[in-house]
Amino acid sequence: MVARVSGVPASTLRYYEERGLIASVGRHGLRRTFEPRVVERLALIALGRAAGFSLDEIARIFASGGRPKIDRQLLAGKADELDHTIRQLSAMRDGLRHAAACPAPSHLECPTFRRLMNVAASGARAKKLGRRLAKR
Repeated sequence: MVARVSGVPASTLRYYEERGLIASVGRHGLRRTFEPRVVERLALIALGRAAGFSLDEIARIFASGGRPKIDRQLLAGKADELDHTIRQLSAMRDGLRHAAACPAPSHLECPTFRRLMNVAASGARAKKLGRRLAKR
């Protein structure tokens, strides 16, 4: 029933339950049963996921007695990350539009396209370095 009402697949509900994000209150045959408020909690989880929060970050929102306690600094930080991503994607979009209409005989002869390639390559190197540092 919750899967149908919320649009969240049963497998995801089971996973969220394993992670402690939601809790079933019993079973009706093979189906888990949930309190009606679980739909609201699933909507908060969906909002968090859409905004780019990890499940661990979302779990911290629900850590205190089941009532959501949303850290405003965490929200502001995520908004800043989104601003950065929007700027990057906007620059990429503008570069691609330029490349699509560029009069240069070859994209590799276009200085704007070459800058776009360099930015993409430096971003990939930065991500790789960030992953390496995070493992330490």
